[in-house]
Amino acid sequence: MTRRTQGLLVLIFVAGITAVTFLSSPPAQKSAKQIYLDKCSVCHGEDGRGRTARGKKLKVKDIASPGIRRMPDDQLLQVVLKGKGQNMDGFEKELGPDTSKKLVAYMRSLAK
Repeated sequence: MTRRTQGLLVLIFVAGITAVTFLSSPPAQKSAKQIYLDKCSVCHGEDGRGRTARGKKLKVKDIASPGIRRMPDDQLLQVVLKGKGQNMDGFEKELGPDTSKKLVAYMRSLAK
């Protein structure tokens, strides 16, 4: 094997390792607030009050309402994970339980 061939193989190897490392790295973590704004605010509004056009049409409850405030975190988490009714899809596959728990905590902070 010539030096040139060896150099080319090393270059290919290093490029392959770099590509695998880059592709397997998790994407930058979004904050719970950013996830809420991306996924929830269309219906629930930035403040969680449900006063958006879509929220009003779907009769979305204010997350600061007594009924939602009394709901245990585990129950609210299940709504985030599994969805609710025909109008709210669940985010279990997309967000997973850990991120969804952070989202629930952020939602609770809006209710204060």
